Amino acid sequence: MTAPRIVSLLPSATEIVSALGFADALVGRSHECDFPPEVEDLPVLTSPLIDPAGSSREIHSRVEARLAEGVSVYRVDADLLRSLSPTHVVTQVHCEVCAVSLAEVREALGPDSALRLVALGASTVREVLADIERVAAALEAPRRGISLTRGLSERMSAIASEAARAPRRPRVATIEWLAPPMAAGNWIPELVEMAGGENLFGQAGRHSPWLERDALFRADPDVIVVFPCGFSLARTEAEAELLYEIPGFEDLDAAANGSVFLCDGNQFFNRPGPRLVETLEILAGILHPDRFSFGWEGIAWRRWAR
Repeated sequence: MTAPRIVSLLPSATEIVSALGFADALVGRSHECDFPPEVEDLPVLTSPLIDPAGSSREIHSRVEARLAEGVSVYRVDADLLRSLSPTHVVTQVHCEVCAVSLAEVREALGPDSALRLVALGASTVREVLADIERVAAALEAPRRGISLTRGLSERMSAIASEAARAPRRPRVATIEWLAPPMAAGNWIPELVEMAGGENLFGQAGRHSPWLERDALFRADPDVIVVFPCGFSLARTEAEAELLYEIPGFEDLDAAANGSVFLCDGNQFFNRPGPRLVETLEILAGILHPDRFSFGWEGIAWRRWAR
């Protein structure tokens, strides 16, 4: 085939394309694509239509207001997109809050576009691996996709096998948004179980649910892992105090025993791509530090000392 010219409008897609060995073929990215670091030099094709600098509660309110009006949270620079003459555009159909929608991309491309549009929509670990192979197939490199997913699967299986030997499985609550509180669904419940924990909220393959206070207190988790969507570790730390707006939060076992852990959701937990393996490493290190030490503490997660 002719040399591909790839536009990625999703951070995890950018990571997939790069992990498959096509980083040099990328010609454009979304405003959120930042890994591997060299992609930051690429033209930026999207921008948020809300101010992302506010608090968790402010961001939630702004997003809800736009969705209620039936308008997008993001903008696509259609002129720039077409000027780049891509052969492939990789986008998503999973979440209208997470990135530009498939409909917006199609509108930007126009009805006569002959390029290859690859829309990802994984909500489980298996589907993430399948998406990687779909991207590889679209780029006419299916063997690269199979090789990459095999390696990722082997790494995850090795961690899961070791975690299964632990004598105790901590009961885990995951928090994907702080105000209002939201538990994590999609691939996170699977990763918690693989890391040797018992997942209390959210179901594999389902969108993330709101976390009700009464349910949280009935469960009284041993461990709470916090990774707000799109937040770095530093930003998670800056907003962690919002947890104490949940009445009685300090009385939960996890809070009282110092078992609340803050994580980098932006780079790891929230991206359905190759670095879900690193997310599993982070969880395994949090839940079973006597068995796992991958070196992520202080970089991607830390125990919260209020």
